[in-house]
Amino acid sequence: MTKLPAEVVASLLAVTTIFISMTSFHFPPWAIFITWAGTFAAGGPSIGLLKKFWPTMIIGGVFAYIIVRCFKFSAQHLTGNAQILAECAILFVFNGTMMLLGRIPALSFVPGMFFGFASYFATVFGGFGPVPGDPLAALAASLLMNLLGPIYAWLTAHLGAHHPHAETADRRLPEIAS
Repeated sequence: MTKLPAEVVASLLAVTTIFISMTSFHFPPWAIFITWAGTFAAGGPSIGLLKKFWPTMIIGGVFAYIIVRCFKFSAQHLTGNAQILAECAILFVFNGTMMLLGRIPALSFVPGMFFGFASYFATVFGGFGPVPGDPLAALAASLLMNLLGPIYAWLTAHLGAHHPHAETADRRLPEIAS
């Protein structure tokens, strides 16, 4: 059986994100694209990569959720420079703690943490999720979409016919006669 070009498979999958985002859950489709591309940037879909990727995405989303909750708490109790300093301290402590978890071998894929981290912030502050602006609903929506990205990468890799990249082709310069 002849496979469709990978570009066609990827484009058909991209079309499905329109329907995913149209549901009443108001899912953030970009969270799929972030981890879909991230999967290929990390070497492509494989069981080994997914075992590193999925847990770290979840950690990133959870830490972003904690930061947002702490920011909301500080905003209720502080104002002005005190609030700004509190937010700086909150971000420093929780971002640093999240990254320190990357020293644990099973959690060493720190870019995965930032895929989850960034997707969560875009979801909650963009008003996406089943309850726009709700931190917990945004966490569920962003993590679900992040988890789909590597599945889309796997589908693209296994259903599409790929071509060699230009940088991997033999590109030696022709011999110059003297």
